[in-house]
Amino acid sequence: MRKSDVAKAEKMLGRIRNPEKSLIKSQLAYYYLLMGMIESQRKVGKAETLLKKALNTGLRMDQDKALAKLNLAGIALTKRRKKEAQILLTEVKRLDSKNVLAEQTKYIKQQMKRI
Repeated sequence: MRKSDVAKAEKMLGRIRNPEKSLIKSQLAYYYLLMGMIESQRKVGKAETLLKKALNTGLRMDQDKALAKLNLAGIALTKRRKKEAQILLTEVKRLDSKNVLAEQTKYIKQQMKRI
């Protein structure tokens, strides 16, 4: 995923058979996060489910939680749920202490003004 080779990442994640039984809790959370990010390019509904599972399973780092919530905010915005997107963006800003996601957050806020 770091090299933006989504097809290869999807292929590698697809090799994991029955992730709920074969991965420990923290690995499972990151599995859901990566699958959710991949699915967000195709099926928004499935991506939303996977990203929520990742958050509920327990991502360890605040930066990863912020990334998941940023993606969920984008999905909420595409589904015209502006209030939910605003709440998620507020949480992203709180979790993103190093301002790594500041540019993406600004972009989503600009998109919110159009709705």
